Amino acid sequence: MKTLICTTPGNFEYGLGAMPELVPGHAIIKIQKIGICGTDLHAFEGTQPYFNYPRILGHELAGAIVSVDDVPGFNIGDIVTVIPYENCGTCIACRAGKPNCCEKIAVLGVHKDGGMVEYLLVPGRLLVHGEGLTPEQLALVEPLAVSAHGIRRANVQNGEFVLVMGAGPIGLAAMEFARIAGAQVIAIDMQEKRLQFAKTALGVPHVLHAGADIVAQVKEITGGDMPTVVVDATGNQKAINNGIHYLAHGGRYVLIGLQKDLLMFSHPEFHKRETTLMSSRNATRADFEQVIRCIKEGQVRPETYITHRIKFGDVKTVFGSLLDPEREVIKAIVDM
Repeated sequence: MKTLICTTPGNFEYGLGAMPELVPGHAIIKIQKIGICGTDLHAFEGTQPYFNYPRILGHELAGAIVSVDDVPGFNIGDIVTVIPYENCGTCIACRAGKPNCCEKIAVLGVHKDGGMVEYLLVPGRLLVHGEGLTPEQLALVEPLAVSAHGIRRANVQNGEFVLVMGAGPIGLAAMEFARIAGAQVIAIDMQEKRLQFAKTALGVPHVLHAGADIVAQVKEITGGDMPTVVVDATGNQKAINNGIHYLAHGGRYVLIGLQKDLLMFSHPEFHKRETTLMSSRNATRADFEQVIRCIKEGQVRPETYITHRIKFGDVKTVFGSLLDPEREVIKAIVDM
């Protein structure tokens, strides 16, 4: 079968790999659509934590089951997506119902080879029914679930102000799920076109270009209170370290974004707010189910995010250009 391998930062090579062999409790998926994630872009750049080369990327997946062995409820021909986080099932996090932060987690396309292949062997417990969604929609369920998980971690309440830093796909989706939870959403980003996308395509009421007067603008929007929830979806050290200054006293600061370096806050600024700081890693089956339900109900339209569609045979040539802001990429999808 055809494969695409990220051999070193900045380089892809096409190859031929062995077809996966079916084992009990698993299914083989013929991959149809693959979403390009920030993780994939960071891996290509060489800036992704928890990463080694060579690696087959791809964890935002949709496809059809072509063979299956002892996976109740799933049949040949079913269109599915995949929870791409293989967990051990026995560590303290797994025992507590938090497989998304398993001590021994292996994320497809990060810790182990992922879905930029024609066929993929998947444990049955990680399959998710498509429920009538298209493969293109299903390929976006995982990144949407990551954002939904962050908003659920924040326990967003109706009427709260939620400020989201970063208007990439994860940040945009966090804005959507904050809205669904009843929040008043504020977006901050460096790229004006992404802010306009948030405003026009997603209906985000308050969009702010990152700059020196952000605190004053946020204070005015919130009537002097500041947001009770701040979400980072930038993965940028400077943005993360500055985010504390946008947070209300008694507020929650949620880090969905990830970067390699230290977190550095002013302890007095952090302490005086009695800040609740939390990370948000991956997603759970409950988050996948929430996303699928919201898509079916029309509350989220994943196709809105898709700005670029790429044939599998063109990925090697095109991939690097996806990092160029001039391309105005929100979400790119690979068509197998």
